[in-house]
Parts: sequence; C-alpha cells; structure tokens
Amino acid sequence: MAEETPAPEQPAFRLFSTYKSKPNSKPQPESKPDNRPPPPSKSKPLIKTLSKPSAESAAFSDLGLSEWAVDTCRELGMRRPTPVQHQCIPRILAGDNVLALAPTGSGKTAAFALPILHRLAEELYGVYALVLSPTRELATQLAEQFRALGAPINLRCVVAIGGYNTIDQAKAIAKKPHVVIATPGRIRALMEGVEIAAAFSNTKFLVLDEADRVLDANFKEDLDVILKLLPRKRQTLFFSATMTGNLRTLSEVSGNNFFFFEGDKGGKTVETLKQQYLKVPADLKELYLSHILSNMEEEGIRSAIVFVSTCRTCHYLELLLEEVGQAAVALHSHKSQSLRLASLSRFKSGQVSVLLATDVASRGLDIPTVDLVINYNIPRDPSDYIHRVGRTARAGRGGLSVSFVTERDESLVHEIEGVTKRQLDEYDCDEKAVFEDITQVFVARRVAKMKMIDDGFEEQAQARKEQKLKALTEKGKKRKR
Repeated sequence: MAEETPAPEQPAFRLFSTYKSKPNSKPQPESKPDNRPPPPSKSKPLIKTLSKPSAESAAFSDLGLSEWAVDTCRELGMRRPTPVQHQCIPRILAGDNVLALAPTGSGKTAAFALPILHRLAEELYGVYALVLSPTRELATQLAEQFRALGAPINLRCVVAIGGYNTIDQAKAIAKKPHVVIATPGRIRALMEGVEIAAAFSNTKFLVLDEADRVLDANFKEDLDVILKLLPRKRQTLFFSATMTGNLRTLSEVSGNNFFFFEGDKGGKTVETLKQQYLKVPADLKELYLSHILSNMEEEGIRSAIVFVSTCRTCHYLELLLEEVGQAAVALHSHKSQSLRLASLSRFKSGQVSVLLATDVASRGLDIPTVDLVINYNIPRDPSDYIHRVGRTARAGRGGLSVSFVTERDESLVHEIEGVTKRQLDEYDCDEKAVFEDITQVFVARRVAKMKMIDDGFEEQAQARKEQKLKALTEKGKKRKR
C-alpha cells in the first residue's frame, strides 16, 4: 500500500482571504498600451516568478492608477515605475494578495501605497489600511511616504508605535484615520480594547513591510491577535528584500488568489555597491574606525552608518568618537523614542555625518546621502548583512560597504559571500596613517569607559535585562495555566 503524502502544514493564522476589490472604474485611453499582467486564472494557482520584468517603456499612467496619483508621482520626481511597481500595482488594483521580494531601494513602499491610496480615494473612509513594520523608525518613515503620496486626497495617517503615550494613540485611532502604520506589539495592545478593534471592522488592506522580520517568532503572538480582529475579506500584501523560511512556506501553501513577484534571486545585493572587507585586530577596531571616519571628506563621502551588534557598543562608540572630535549620533533600543527620532532627524538633515546604530536602522530607512556603511561587527545572519549594506547604493546610486573582519569572523564572511554570490574585495587602508592616532584613540577609549560607568549605562542595561527576564517568566507561567 502506497504511503500517503502528508499535506503541507498550514499557517497558525489566516493571512490570506478571498477579498476582491471592485474593478477599476476609470477607463484607460485607447492610445496607451495596456501593459498590465493578465488577470489570475481561476483554474490553477497563480504563483509566478518574474525575475527580469521589462518596465523600461512603462509609465505610471499605464498601471491603472488615477490621474491624481499619476500627477503626484510626477511632482515627487518618480518618472517611471520600477520593476516591483510595474508588476505589483496592477495586481493589487485587481484585488490580488501579493508577496513581493525586491532589493532595497527598489521602490517597494510606493508599490503598495499607490494602489491602496487609489482604492481609498474611490471609497474614502477609515481605517482603510493597516501597515505593520518591525521597527519604530521604519514605521515613521512609511508614514512620511504615505502622507506625501496621499496629500491630494487629504490623507489622515496615524502612527502607533512604542515610546509614546498609548492613550493618545488610542484616541487618534478611534477617530478612524484612513491609514494606520504600526509596530505589531503596540497595535496589538491597542486593538485589545473593544472600541479600537471596532475601528478596524471594515479594513480592506493589511500590509506587512519587511515581512521576513514581521513574520518571525518574536511577533507571532501579536500577529495571532491582530489577524483574529481584522476582517476576513481583505487583501494581504507582503513586501521584503529577502526570502526566509516563513515567506517560502507562504508561497507554497497559499491559495489561488496569490501573486508572487521576485525581483532579485538569491539574495544578490545591488550591483552599484562596492563590498569590501578590512582585516582588523579585535582590540584595535576603534582605531581603524576613527581613521576611516576622519577621512570621509577627503574620500568624498557625505555620510556613513556604522552598524554594531549591541546597544552597549553603540553607546560606547558614541562617547569615544566625541572624545576624538568626530561628531556622531547613536540609534539603539535603550534610547527613548524621542531621542531616537531626534538622532535620526539630525543625521537625515545633514547636521551630523555619522550614525552609529544597531539593526533597528538596517530595515527600510532611505537616506540618499549615505555613501558608506561600516559593519563594525559582522552580523551572524547573512540576510541582516544584505539589509545593512542596502542603506547605501540605493535606487541605482553608488555606495561602499566595509566590513571589519577579525580572526573569529572569517566563517561569517564566507556565509555572506555564499548568499550574495559575490566575493568581498579587500579595502585599501594606509596602516601607517592609522597608527598615527593611536595615543589619542586609546586615551578616548579609557575616557569613554569611565563615562559609561558615571552615566549608569551598565546598571540600566542590567536592570532592563532583569525586567525582560521577569516578563518572560510571567508569560511562561500564564501559558502553563
């Protein structure tokens, strides 16, 4: 007797639904070619990979968007749709659920924001769309882009993230804005209130931006609650720069009404990015960092992001660079949200040319002046590397990434090269010039460590660790009950 093949395991929550939007009521001019992909077949699943879409001759007016949306794109300097926009906008307008994989800087936000705003303008009410983001900074940036694209229809957009007053956010959502952009934990807490949950009773779109992160285990419980409270009749859109196991499972088990776009296979990073490495002794990393940052102006580098692995290292380097006369701002989770946004604002406005950051800044942030990304600590997950270096060389511009490699990091570099399908080149560094500043940097190192003791950073970090452990213990006890 033949052994039965087990059915694929279904997701723990219903991500996709059967909702279909009404067709676009605005006819297209006969003189313009219809470049939209054919409608999905009802007889078989539509799971299609388009790795080389031809969008060279397309225009936003060919995608089925309203005239006001096309005019807005023109005013914002968006001349032609990118491949992800060219392929996904018509599908979303047709009512399909979408999973799109596209490299950083490829215009993913506009790919889902434009069709959502087009539909919203036809039936103006709130809350029409819920957009989930893994980080607070990305949620804030998404709101800026939605407001810019939705200005002609007087879009009302609310951001619901941690670090701000929960009551104020609840009041804002109760007024039913058109779009809510949120981190999963905060919106879950708000939606558990009956009045706020009711505001989402007619929501037509759920978007997971940086979907690979939103779908990971850290947010699963939040998503379980959110999805139970959203209408079943809705469109669900996933946008990400990298493929993960969760996203791959979705592409395999989702039903007929599903469009899969893949614009960049194999995790390949952008072609305009120079990826280099620098072998550095573990106890001299600060020296090499100070040297590279001090020569930014000579090298024509406008601004740089330095990625580190921990909040402690981020705070420490901020103090050290201050001692050597290099202005820098830090972005990490141990800072209050107002200070995090203030640091980001100073960096984006050009007041400070160096941003020190943990991986809270590796996702989605689009800052055109970033010419250099330094991996002070090599990430353990190659996908994190791809997201980090994607903060430069965006939208066809050039850029440079330099990864500090110690004797312990070689295996991590080989993993990254395997995923990106590119070998890192060696960074040309003048060793003699580096060691000219060794005394100054070593003095700054001692001062920075003393300041960390004085400002109580270590004690605060330990207190947070204990508080987190206590919360996890309490959650475990509730589950057992």
